[in-house]
Amino acid sequence: MRDAACHAITINGCMQTVMPVSETTACLPLSILNDEGALAFCESDFVAIPAGVLLRHIARTPVFLGNGSFPYGGLVTMSHCTAPRRMDGRERERVRLLTHYESDFGAAPKVEMRKGQRVTVLNADFAGRRWLGFGGEIAGVPFHPICRTQIEIGVAGDTARLARELRGWHWIAAYGDWLRETGYALSKAGLDWVAL
Repeated sequence: MRDAACHAITINGCMQTVMPVSETTACLPLSILNDEGALAFCESDFVAIPAGVLLRHIARTPVFLGNGSFPYGGLVTMSHCTAPRRMDGRERERVRLLTHYESDFGAAPKVEMRKGQRVTVLNADFAGRRWLGFGGEIAGVPFHPICRTQIEIGVAGDTARLARELRGWHWIAAYGDWLRETGYALSKAGLDWVAL
């Protein structure tokens, strides 16, 4: 990245691309790159990555790209096998090193994000024209048989509407409340914005 003078990286087909060459996963190096101020995503999901770039610059902190869930009991779960530890831009969250979930291989961080922490979550649609945003608080950091870093988010809003409005595969989360700023930026870009 230094040689190419770039501040962002993503890997297409992460497991198929990195593992045969490195003989390990990219989960931990991507986590460290995010903590050092770069944007480093493990999946080239060009629906979600623009949301990650925008939210990273609005919040001025690392962002978490994760798989989302449908709402249940006022909660949603986000999970992925790589996540920044410096979600507030300064302090490292506790971490456990485990294997990558799908392959049971390499080193993947299970970042224990702060319970009670306010977060903003963005979900861009597959057409790249409409973004959904919602806020909430981290209610828990479970250990389900899914990707390693996991946060349960208590949704501040209508979860029935959230279930109807979900469009994209991956979500982007950042510490803090950034819905107003995100909506302003998207209005300037001519994108549709649904804020719950």
